[in-house]
Amino acid sequence: MNIDELVSQMTLEEKAGLCSGRDYWHTKPIERLGIPSVMMCDGPHGLRKQVGEGDHLGINVSIETTCYPTASALASSFDRDVMKTLGTALGEECQAENVAMLLGPGMNIKRSPLCGRNFEYFSEDPYLAGEIGAAYVQALQAQGVSACVKHFAANNQETARMSGSSQMDERTLHEIYLPAFEAAVKKGGAGSMMCAYNAINGTFAAENKELLTDILRENWGFDGFVVTDWGAVKDRVKGLEAGLDLEMPGGPGTQDDKIIAAVKDGSLPEEVLDQAVRNLLQFIMNYLEKHQEGAQIDRAQNSILSGKLSQECAVLLKNEDAILPLSEQDDVLFVGEFAQKPRYQGAGSSHINVPHAVSALEAAEGKKIRYAQGYDIHEEAKNEDLAAEALEAAATAKTVVVFAGLPDSFESEGGDRDDIKIPEAQNVLISELAKVNENIVVVLHGGSVMELPWIDEVKAVLLVHLGGERVGDATVNLLYGAANPSGKLAESWPLRIEDNPSFLNFPGENGVVKYAEDIFVGYRYYDKKRAEVRFPFGYGLSYTTFAYRDLKLDKESMKDTDTLTVSCVVENTGKVAGKEVVQLYVRDMESSVRRPVRELKEFAKVSLEPGEAKEITFTLDKRAFAYYEEKIHDWFVESGRFEIEIGASSRDIRLCAPVDVEGTTAIPIHYTKLSTVADLMKCAKGREFMGNMMAARAKESQQSKASSEETMGEGSDKIVQQMMQEMPLGAMVTYGAITSEQLDGLLMMLNS
Repeated sequence: MNIDELVSQMTLEEKAGLCSGRDYWHTKPIERLGIPSVMMCDGPHGLRKQVGEGDHLGINVSIETTCYPTASALASSFDRDVMKTLGTALGEECQAENVAMLLGPGMNIKRSPLCGRNFEYFSEDPYLAGEIGAAYVQALQAQGVSACVKHFAANNQETARMSGSSQMDERTLHEIYLPAFEAAVKKGGAGSMMCAYNAINGTFAAENKELLTDILRENWGFDGFVVTDWGAVKDRVKGLEAGLDLEMPGGPGTQDDKIIAAVKDGSLPEEVLDQAVRNLLQFIMNYLEKHQEGAQIDRAQNSILSGKLSQECAVLLKNEDAILPLSEQDDVLFVGEFAQKPRYQGAGSSHINVPHAVSALEAAEGKKIRYAQGYDIHEEAKNEDLAAEALEAAATAKTVVVFAGLPDSFESEGGDRDDIKIPEAQNVLISELAKVNENIVVVLHGGSVMELPWIDEVKAVLLVHLGGERVGDATVNLLYGAANPSGKLAESWPLRIEDNPSFLNFPGENGVVKYAEDIFVGYRYYDKKRAEVRFPFGYGLSYTTFAYRDLKLDKESMKDTDTLTVSCVVENTGKVAGKEVVQLYVRDMESSVRRPVRELKEFAKVSLEPGEAKEITFTLDKRAFAYYEEKIHDWFVESGRFEIEIGASSRDIRLCAPVDVEGTTAIPIHYTKLSTVADLMKCAKGREFMGNMMAARAKESQQSKASSEETMGEGSDKIVQQMMQEMPLGAMVTYGAITSEQLDGLLMMLNS
């Protein structure tokens, strides 16, 4: 039976009922029509399947399963293949557990390091988040399991997340907060989208037609279904009208009754309800068609896979005197409770029930390792006895590895961070250890940015993020050189939280959050301001070195309807095998609107043996050069010169080359006598007119320049040029550049 036939046989009550859950995790069955109930589960980095009483906060127990690195770690891999591997593994696990949809990935942008849920999100950069997320979605769904991309949209904090409003202009929304979701739909083919709790400019996401229908379905071509975040419905009928299909979790049926009443009184057209039902039935049918009854998984192999993925994500932040990798012959002291009890995942709805997490101490068994606890993870103040024991042991060790970072209570769903500091007991201990031993290595556990007051006192820092249940294996392999760090930071690390562009407007007041920094989020802000940072976006060291050369563009000029092929060669110039993340940024050299200094538009991770070189090729289209123009409500390329930059981070640009791009879309402008010369130069007719006028006055301009420098001083020509750009067209008549009749004719021509 096809979907239309099913809908035609359903009663109004059955249709309304299908649009809300049976309970926390299941859709409602309609047994008389053979429509089964299917299950959905939390789990962007592991399957959180609850078989008893359900909840959406991670309070009640779920089945034992594999915990992989969290999103904040995975994004630092800068590796689409890592995400495909993870998506495949999770899809297979869902099939074995009869799960139809996995809630994730989280695609929200890291606007502020203070967001308590940043460990569940990928990046401050929309392109990176979109590419990484789309690869995950594609692989998960290839296993017959729907991804549920969340939280759509502009859900960038936990404070007032269920009732607050994110206030921003149209350009900021489209350039920063929507592109990752767009990629998940267009490239990933996402089967489901979860609307966020919050409002955008005063309209809640759950009843936002512009978001759920105009943008998501009509503009992006989304053909899946939209589900609420758990408990996010504000007005159920308005939600249906806006494009919201499924309310979760299930309730007493009062919302279903509202739908039924609205259809009966004519305020809700039944065809609107029918479309929501079709969307849900398509999801259920897709799952039934691709379900693998009796599928099995190897949890032991999945656990090993978690450790391998963790290795790909770790970022080497500092390595003075090449102290890493460590030698197995050296006497090494491990210090810190995290060495024995690693923090490997975040708290909240994504929390995975893991039977055993491998610690670094366990993984290092058989090596010359001693251990001192050093601090109590539950205490902010220094523990004198534990510190004294660690200091005494450190005095005789060749190298001290301190395991530090953020405790569970410092970052979690449901609350934002107060600052970006780690517990003071850890800071004090690291500084004291550095006074008795000059070879200090710090291993950092955490899901977000941290302030590092002791950074100049230690020789190496290795960030292992929240690396999943085998983070101990990954850490030891990286410390001893069995694996080479290849991760790059997916978010900028400021010196202090006060430097962050959202600082004055986070978390907002009275439930209203002003995104006053607009498009200048993360490195877009720091680079524009030329502000010093602790570590820039895209940064990460290796145990080897890489050289970049031979940048080639397949054309010197192009229209925005063309594509640009970019290639370069990367060579491993060191002595060990390694992986490098080649980052391509685009810089608009002649923009008349505010734009970032550079924006990430492509990346590739390449594996190289010592002495090996490979050519990397990228293809750029219109979006690589465009900004979102509110006047046309679309992406727009302004004609001019762009720079293609190849770098090892946003602040380590190795190669660059120019390309001239001609925009083929015109911005409709109504010209008046108050329009400026700069406005005139934005259209071809205006540029032609000014070119002819300036050519006719070229000789006069030379005489004028000489005269102005005599009367106004050196550099006055630049002042005159700026004044000319800002001059209203009507003033050209006043200054005798053109006549009133000529101006009237010009305006008529421009506005025709």
